Amino acid sequence: MVAKLVLTSNSGEKEEVPLTKETTTIGRKPSNDIHIDNLSVSGNHAQVITILEDSFLEDLGSTNGTYVNGKLIKKHALEHGDKITLGKYQITYESSSGGNDQDFEQTMIIRPGEAGMPEQAGNKEIDKSVQKISAAMASEAASSSDQSHENKTACLQLLSGANAGKELTLKKALTTIGQPGVQVAAITRRPQGFFLIHVDGGPHNTVPKVAGSPIGSNAHQLKDHDIIEVAGVKMEFYTK
Repeated sequence: MVAKLVLTSNSGEKEEVPLTKETTTIGRKPSNDIHIDNLSVSGNHAQVITILEDSFLEDLGSTNGTYVNGKLIKKHALEHGDKITLGKYQITYESSSGGNDQDFEQTMIIRPGEAGMPEQAGNKEIDKSVQKISAAMASEAASSSDQSHENKTACLQLLSGANAGKELTLKKALTTIGQPGVQVAAITRRPQGFFLIHVDGGPHNTVPKVAGSPIGSNAHQLKDHDIIEVAGVKMEFYTK
């Protein structure tokens, strides 16, 4: 079953919205995928990013905030049955993959702009998001017969910051880079290749850049010698 959002209006009317797109926007502006014409909802209130069977809810700096099960959130990995509140509007998240969490190591954030490229533990929201992405990728890899990228090693050559000139080998299926609270991104290995994903944009919700252009909310497939910018640090991506 495709995950979906079930919207309930003040009058009790319900509407189901299947999450078939990677990014589903919610807000008062008509340009949103889910248009809620209510003054308690901001013009661009929130978005849901769906990767395979997992979905993540992110508040987009709304005036009245986004709540899940009564708790104010900025970024939240959705679970089956979660109750989302936007202003006076309530939305229920429904998914057939509920209750299938797996244990992963704690997310480590590589900070390429600092001497020695130290790693540090990510915060709980980032940990949860990256764990869910990891689970989705593991599922995708297991079901795919495409092995064209299995033997390739991905690398980042740092072009600016304290470690300019150093090479970072991406040994894991998912590597997070950046600085918590400022900007965090992830590079993932999928059967189709390597992708850059926006994980956390800090207070201004800034997204990573490739070749000087923001990648937006969707996963961006990387090509050899792409120039990536995360948390103010530029780096070149390539495989060998």
